[in-house]
Amino acid sequence: MVRKPSGKWRMCTDYNDLNKACLKDPYPLPSIDKLVDGVAGFALLSFMDAYSSYNQIRMHTQDEEKTTFITDADAFYYKVMSFGLKNTGVTYQRLMDKIFMEVMGVDVEVYLDDMVVKSKEAGKHYDALGRIFDILRKHQLRLNLEKCSFGVHAGKFLGFMLTKRGIEANLEKCRVVVDMRSPQSVREVQQLMGRVTALSQFISRAAEMALPIFGTLKKGRSFVWTPECEEAFLRLKVMLATPLVLTLPDPGNLLFLYISVSDTTISVVLVQEREGEQRPVYFTSKVLQGVERRYQKIEKAALALVITSRRLRPRTNGSPHLSSIAQARPGRENGSLEYQVVKGSYEGTSSGRFYYRADTRWYSDGRGRGMVPLSGWVIESSREWSQGVLVEQSLHFEFKASNNQAEYEALLADMRLARELEARRLVAKSDSRLVTAQVNGEYQARDPQLTKYWERAVKMASTFEYFTLIHVPWDQNELADLLAKLAST
Repeated sequence: MVRKPSGKWRMCTDYNDLNKACLKDPYPLPSIDKLVDGVAGFALLSFMDAYSSYNQIRMHTQDEEKTTFITDADAFYYKVMSFGLKNTGVTYQRLMDKIFMEVMGVDVEVYLDDMVVKSKEAGKHYDALGRIFDILRKHQLRLNLEKCSFGVHAGKFLGFMLTKRGIEANLEKCRVVVDMRSPQSVREVQQLMGRVTALSQFISRAAEMALPIFGTLKKGRSFVWTPECEEAFLRLKVMLATPLVLTLPDPGNLLFLYISVSDTTISVVLVQEREGEQRPVYFTSKVLQGVERRYQKIEKAALALVITSRRLRPRTNGSPHLSSIAQARPGRENGSLEYQVVKGSYEGTSSGRFYYRADTRWYSDGRGRGMVPLSGWVIESSREWSQGVLVEQSLHFEFKASNNQAEYEALLADMRLARELEARRLVAKSDSRLVTAQVNGEYQARDPQLTKYWERAVKMASTFEYFTLIHVPWDQNELADLLAKLAST
């Protein structure tokens, strides 16, 4: 006997041998993300729970004796579906999908024994409840009134808090992490990471933030809780103390996908504009493993798109402005790096290829702001080979530098990325008159530090078949300037 959270008892029987002899039922369970999105943002909600849900389904008469179990008093078998039997969940879900077929997705959402009746207009909610009760009465299904709440504006469903504002994290789960002590063993770290993973869609760059903690789980290492782990742990606590509210995406409106790539992690946020403000729809991130860490930046970005499209498919489905990346693989064609991108079904069945090749154009902007230099740039593939693809990137330099040093750092970063993309011809544009003149030989680099930068830039320029650096006025370099500002946020 196992005590339930409610204080009541649940009888558990060991059906391992019986379950091994049973075939797995392939009936699919609904997507939790899709169900949660389908309930958030409604005027009135009613949360209902089935009473001893599995026990409301009768066993097939010929199979009843197969559930026999022995006690001190006698041997018994179940006449109803018992907890612990294989396929009980999908069997119950199939029944719910069948009896609620006409109202599923319109008046009600069901995941196993959890049901939510929803209404956009409060005045129509009681009519919706009446239709659901008629169906329950017809099939002789009972509800657990202790777990039901009717006509409310917010409530918990599948581990999420649903409100009119959107989808919120379960504060009880957040509080468990906030109240945790610093882990003292690998087992406690595993518990922490499991809880953080369950809440990761509410945490921006969760994988990057928790990376030092993941390091304690590597095999062959003795457990050591370092100051870096403690700092990461405290940052996670701060994030979960006031978790973000995720917005329900509005079908048909533009969705923005922002990707952050580092040497060890990739992070993505899906946002949508509402009333002039970009609001988060979903966060996802991943710690790169093995060969993934040796990918070039553009390959890591493609990997981020693939992972994101799979995780966010229920949320992006129906948006005409966001295409899913079904697959993305690096390949070689005529010595150039190719990314083959197959689009999803949001805009029909179209497919397209994007080539990052030579003869690219760069716009650079490096800025030294106080102690933290920033830079941003844009790469545009030649329209002769592609559809005018843009690659935008920002850098945040973690060292002291003057404005001129930051300008050189931006240029060198541009050139390194161009080499990674296997560009052979490069036309670079910068709004720094000094850097442009020094690289082109019009000015001499007298400062010892700038001389080293100049020598490095000239050496890298010689690796291209063709290279030229052109000065452009600041007001014609606005996009790169915006990217530099983005690096400061």
